[in-house]
Amino acid sequence: MHPTLAADLANLDPLLEQVRRHAVAALHGLDDRAAAQAPVARSASALPQHGAGLAAALARFEADWQAGFSGSAGPRYLGFVTGGATPAGLAGDWLTGSYDQNPTAGIDSAAPDLEREAVRWLRELFGLGDDHRGVFVTGATMSNVVGLAIAREWLGEQRGVRISDDGLAALGPVTVLSGAAHSSIYKAASLLGLGRSAVRTVALLPGREAVDIAALDAALAAQRGTPVIVVANAGTVNTVDFDDLAAIAALKARHPFWLHVDAAFGAFAALSPPHAGLVAALDAADSICIDLHKWLNVPYDSAVQFSRRRDLQQRVFQNAAAYLNVPAAAAEPDFVHLTPENSRRLRALATWFSLAAYGRDGHAEIVQRNIRLAASLGARIDATPGLRRLAPVRMNVVCFTLAEAPSEARVQAYVRTVRDSGDVFVTPTVLDGIWAVRAAFSNWRTTDADVERVAAALARAVP
Repeated sequence: MHPTLAADLANLDPLLEQVRRHAVAALHGLDDRAAAQAPVARSASALPQHGAGLAAALARFEADWQAGFSGSAGPRYLGFVTGGATPAGLAGDWLTGSYDQNPTAGIDSAAPDLEREAVRWLRELFGLGDDHRGVFVTGATMSNVVGLAIAREWLGEQRGVRISDDGLAALGPVTVLSGAAHSSIYKAASLLGLGRSAVRTVALLPGREAVDIAALDAALAAQRGTPVIVVANAGTVNTVDFDDLAAIAALKARHPFWLHVDAAFGAFAALSPPHAGLVAALDAADSICIDLHKWLNVPYDSAVQFSRRRDLQQRVFQNAAAYLNVPAAAAEPDFVHLTPENSRRLRALATWFSLAAYGRDGHAEIVQRNIRLAASLGARIDATPGLRRLAPVRMNVVCFTLAEAPSEARVQAYVRTVRDSGDVFVTPTVLDGIWAVRAAFSNWRTTDADVERVAAALARAVP
């Protein structure tokens, strides 16, 4: 063994204790760390020829890099939809690295069965029936990719061909209909060979980001019985609007289509009684995308993908190799036959820990508190001179803009000023052609005191 490796192994306990102290200090310092900051250009360094060991590597990280990291794990990072890491989620993630399981197959470890248990718990959390089977993937984008890959195979099934064997040429042109598809749907269409232009926008309800059901019905009728894919939204990024999932599912009585629901964070509406009705029909979907490093507050990267057609999923992703010794025809197929990756980390462990530690009630409290805090910030923005709210605060996102001349340049400058204050991180967006700002609440740490600090920072930055 290399002498530096041997020395680190011999001193593993004190070295990991040193790392633990660093991690705890970083977490306790989140209130003092800037929510975000402008990256600073750095000179590239050469690969070390002779490593100096873990302790020296930690010291080098502390000297060179830690100061530039954002407070994205903290309560005032309101950009994108970013959760933090609950204590249990963090513990599960640490143990993921410690045990270093590869849950590809069930021939050497119980790890795949733990993943299956975590999926069952998530299915209960979101109110899905037993017909939905799930797998862990890296994030919402890959969850959408997997869902649309199964949908692509279903389209082939409707036409009597196997796309997984015969390729896209056997399928012909594909249509994907959606009201306000997330950008990852276009990426998935590109990756899967459907093409971004296959995604066709259907009219929205006036003043909403929810699809007009009558317009969708007409768009489906225009296909004249040709099977298509419909992507419904359960929580849009700008205004957390929801398509009427029950009404869309009812259209299947007249039109053939695969219903994929992008519920990356909107699925968590199931944990808020006033909002649960928005996802009451989620179970009617053929495939579902749900992100977990958002509102479940487990560390990056983690998402779950649900589908009713595991047989088609297995047909797409099966991986036949004698050395793997994992038969594709098993009643409970191994994960190597269900996801794009062969080898992958046991990201289910962080979710298992978080659900085991806090249960439905603990996670419901996080969701409901975030919703209440978003409404509080919305009210404060209404009372702030120079700012104007652009949409109702339906759940956990506040979309607003500058009251005067909200051009791209002025809004971008405003967002940078807010960021550089260190108190809060928000991101720019565009809603109905207007440059705007969005503040998304999903962190388990955020409190009323944080909203006070965020509102003050947003007011100070008004030009």
